[in-house]
Amino acid sequence: MKVHHRYAVVDGRRLFYREAGPPDRPALVLLHGFPASSAMFRHLIPALADRWHLIAPDHLGFGLSDAPPAAEFGYSFDALTDLTANLLAHLGVQRYALYVHDYGAPIGWRLALRDPAAITAIISQNGNAYEEGLQPGFFKTVRDYWAEQTPETEAGVREALTLELTRWAYLAGVDDETLVDPGTWLRDHALLSRPGNDLVQLALFRDYATNPPLYPAVHEYFRERQVPLLAVWGRGDPIFAPEGALAFSTDLPDAGIHLLDGGHFLLESALDETVPLIRAFLNANL
Repeated sequence: MKVHHRYAVVDGRRLFYREAGPPDRPALVLLHGFPASSAMFRHLIPALADRWHLIAPDHLGFGLSDAPPAAEFGYSFDALTDLTANLLAHLGVQRYALYVHDYGAPIGWRLALRDPAAITAIISQNGNAYEEGLQPGFFKTVRDYWAEQTPETEAGVREALTLELTRWAYLAGVDDETLVDPGTWLRDHALLSRPGNDLVQLALFRDYATNPPLYPAVHEYFRERQVPLLAVWGRGDPIFAPEGALAFSTDLPDAGIHLLDGGHFLLESALDETVPLIRAFLNANL
């Protein structure tokens, strides 16, 4: 299937996005996480584009989208949500399913809370909506930074910007590391290392503190709307634990939950296991 690589100017910012599939078919919007880009969906998109219209943007500051300095743009999850909503409006997408991963999850939850009727279904691949899924080892460093920005706490979160930690995010929890292309973490680290991008990422680390307080509203949305949801989760994820996937059933008893062998970037090592689950879910719900 053909995948188009496009740009759109939204609110004065140039956003990159991948698009594939018939535009008259049900839409699926794929929202990537940290420290990645829409490139994490490069193999998934062709596997779904025969039946669905797929749109995968790079968030501002990531991938091939603009990355204005933190002093020039107020980076927050609300701001990234604004850009995503306005990109979809620019493309004429009014109703769509969501595929969320990592940072894409709090952006997706905000989209759903703003316009619940727009969301037809949700796929969460290691995209958390519950406190239960936040791995204490990883998030202690982040929570320390939320509580107080000091040279010591900043040094802790800056570790996430290193090549070593980027590689770890891709390989931790993966039984056969040879399945993961080293180009993934090298590409992400090169983009993280652009001059000034460290301050962009620090701003988003600080603002991530706004996401757990949003969870109760997300849970209420789940209970009221009973939106179809599929969780496909790398059980070895060192950042978002399997408990985060299992928790969806608290508010969505009919949620499909699948814990698969793999890590944070499940699609890199378990694409063949994941695609049939996603296709079956989309066939049943879109």
